[in-house]
Amino acid sequence: MDILNNRSSVSEFILVGLSASQETQVFFFAILFLVYVAIIVGNLLIVISVIVDNHLHSPMYIFLANLSFFDLCLSSAATPKVISDFLRKHKTISWWGCMTQMFFMHFFGGGEMALLIAMAIDRYVAICKPLHYKTIMSHRVLIGFLLLSWVIGLIHTTSQMVFMVGLPFCGPNVLDSFFCDLPLVIKLACTETYILELLVVVNSGLLSLICFILLLISYVVMLVTIWQHSSSASSKALSTLSAHITVVTLFFGPAIFIYAFPFNSYSVDKFLSMFYSIITPLLNPLIYTLRNQEMKAAIKRLSNQHIGAGLAH
Repeated sequence: MDILNNRSSVSEFILVGLSASQETQVFFFAILFLVYVAIIVGNLLIVISVIVDNHLHSPMYIFLANLSFFDLCLSSAATPKVISDFLRKHKTISWWGCMTQMFFMHFFGGGEMALLIAMAIDRYVAICKPLHYKTIMSHRVLIGFLLLSWVIGLIHTTSQMVFMVGLPFCGPNVLDSFFCDLPLVIKLACTETYILELLVVVNSGLLSLICFILLLISYVVMLVTIWQHSSSASSKALSTLSAHITVVTLFFGPAIFIYAFPFNSYSVDKFLSMFYSIITPLLNPLIYTLRNQEMKAAIKRLSNQHIGAGLAH
């Protein structure tokens, strides 16, 4: 820690937040508190339903449970601090707190990106090669995809944070946001950061853009395959696929705008950051449960079991 202090005189960062008005701050506190509770309840419902319901032990639902877990962790990396800051006059975060926040946001964000690609592969096999689905998407392949998403998330965040922790910060220390994120923190470093800025653009922005384009191409191929087979099974596949496309767009859209062009000043960045870290984890459970009859039935069964157990006591 002494070595760190010799290179940097900044021990904390000041967060500007969303609004200076006290009334607005209280309003945002109430709204985001309710949103965060909904994120926890919604995503935990999906995780628990998949674990306890034997009808949902297929690769698609196991991937969905892991996506919900990633969403829960991604929102929890920053949201509790954001909510508590609405009740504080002086919003600050320690140097280590800032680095930790960025590490976990990019860890779970990178993991979710890899998981969404795995989910697209799973749907591609199910729709385009249905007779070979069980052979291709075996239990070993499923576990491999899940482990790979965690490993990719770790590599994604470590490859950026290993350079971040060595940056000197001499002041100013004001972040025009409500949580720490790489582009904003890098701008405060009192040294040349061109190489690191380029790394962030490539590792987060360009990678998100390429993955998004490849995913869209794969979904177009799947949609064409579905349209060639008009049946009730195709209708169900189309409903599932539309949910996937919506979630992928909600996840990658803000990420591309934030990280592909991160070092220009856009007033929309705060909204996109909130959408990416808070709104998307809220919408994902709603999208999947509203568009999926099996998931709705599983949650209903779980609720009935819980109510039945309560009445028995």
